[in-house]
Amino acid sequence: MATKKRTSSKKTASTKKKSAAKVLNGAPKRKTNGAPMAKSAPTKPKKARASSSDTPASGGVGVGDTAPAFDLVDHANKPISSKLLAGKSYVLYFYPKDDTPGCTTEACGFRDELPKFKKGKVLVIGVSPDSPSSHAKFRDKYQLPFTLVSDPEKALIKAYGVWVKKVNYGREYMGVERSTFLIDARGRVKQAWRRVKVPGHVEKVLEATKALDS
Repeated sequence: MATKKRTSSKKTASTKKKSAAKVLNGAPKRKTNGAPMAKSAPTKPKKARASSSDTPASGGVGVGDTAPAFDLVDHANKPISSKLLAGKSYVLYFYPKDDTPGCTTEACGFRDELPKFKKGKVLVIGVSPDSPSSHAKFRDKYQLPFTLVSDPEKALIKAYGVWVKKVNYGREYMGVERSTFLIDARGRVKQAWRRVKVPGHVEKVLEATKALDS
């Protein structure tokens, strides 16, 4: 009879252990201090961060760099070069094509604010792959009173890193990324704007000119 009691006791103890295990498995886990452990939130995939507006593309320039040297011609087919601009502060803005909607709006924005740029002794210069004759027609049509540089070989465009791959309706092609650079009198890139959105852009550039050394 003693043997049966011992067996019964072992079964009872085993049952209690199983019951206790079920309770522990169903209860919230606790830290050593007795507080319930917080469940970790599901991990979300990190989105790729867009590079800052002044980050140079491969082979391009950034803030603080020396402005690339160049020797090209303007809308009147006259020479214009970095040597001729030495000692002067200027805005160099790159745009895709003459007489297109976005490029026209941007050009007219610089035109309208040009007196303020001149007051700060800052030149405004536009650059695109278009020919001098195309530039001349564009200037005359919209009365643009500043220099337009012709860069058909994209030498200056590539030097600034604004000749990039674009996608339009699934079609990939190379083109000019609308960008603006503010160059100080020492020939250094003072500020850079890449992937420019036209609305409000000219005002931002004008504000930045106030930080130039007088």
